[in-house]
Amino acid sequence: MFTVAKGKMRVLGIESSCDESAVAVVDDAAGLLAHRLYSQVDLHRLYGGVVPELAARDHVRRLLPLVRETLAAAGSRPAELGGVAFTAGPGLVGALLTGAALAQALAWGWGLPVIGVHHLEGHLLAPLLEDPAPEFPHLALLVSGGHTMLIDARGIGQYRLLGETRDDAAGEAFDKTAKLLGLPYPGGPELARLASHGHPGRFRFPRPMLDRPGLEFSFSGLKTAVMLAVKGQELTPALKADVACAVQDAIVDTLCAKALRGLEATGYATLVVAGGVGANRSLRARLTAAAEERGARVYYPRPEFCTDNAAMIALAGLHRLRAGERSPRALRVRARWNIAELAPPGATGAP
Repeated sequence: MFTVAKGKMRVLGIESSCDESAVAVVDDAAGLLAHRLYSQVDLHRLYGGVVPELAARDHVRRLLPLVRETLAAAGSRPAELGGVAFTAGPGLVGALLTGAALAQALAWGWGLPVIGVHHLEGHLLAPLLEDPAPEFPHLALLVSGGHTMLIDARGIGQYRLLGETRDDAAGEAFDKTAKLLGLPYPGGPELARLASHGHPGRFRFPRPMLDRPGLEFSFSGLKTAVMLAVKGQELTPALKADVACAVQDAIVDTLCAKALRGLEATGYATLVVAGGVGANRSLRARLTAAAEERGARVYYPRPEFCTDNAAMIALAGLHRLRAGERSPRALRVRARWNIAELAPPGATGAP
């Protein structure tokens, strides 16, 4: 489990960066006490993607009831909390503001400190909720619908970006090719499920940037390659499955190769995988096997903590609140926020 400085603290975390309304309570001694999540998938499926204004409005409806429910499940009263943490960015501004407003209001009403958390730091720390937890320093592969990064994580708040995607993220490549195949929203998980029924070898798509040195990624050409491969063909269930299988293979091969390069470049023997794509079973199996061959170990959050959740926000907030960080009593969120701007807990005050 995670470790913090001596003492006792319990933190309420609120996540609202996109289309998941989530609340959690984390205790520095007992760990995760409770977490709740409401997904807006059904709301946005009609539009084939997230509609920012609808996401923000739904957070307004869902978050406060989730706070009540989560506190009850944790057996915790506001008086037992040491602070409130919320996602301050990056994300959809309207969605972020709803979580920030609720967090600030609760903290003010309860007389508690409040802290805005970097969403990606939350993902990076999510594996610390597991037992055993990875130790620092380590290499982190952060892979989701919006980000694909390799990060040298030397400690909490000590992140050096080694490489990232030049265009589409890996999760975005999953989603775009799924949409091209006519799969329902959200497309990434649907494509991964379909891939398990496909026949390897019928299609082969490019593995971008593996033919050159470095730790950068590029996935924008994958959708084009799929489009050209299926042009003029009937999209039968069998063909869709074979294409899905080949797309997944291309993405997983690329992520594995780059992660292994990152381990070699840093000299680390520990790899942490975080973000929504980290729940992909094929990626987990192949990356774990490849790392073990090189004497390295891979750590993952449980699948429910790969995607957006409040447990990771509460944990990140706990570390920073314990170090004396506080956010001002103002609604400050950031649609874009470079993770390299972060400092270790307590080093610079509020983010």
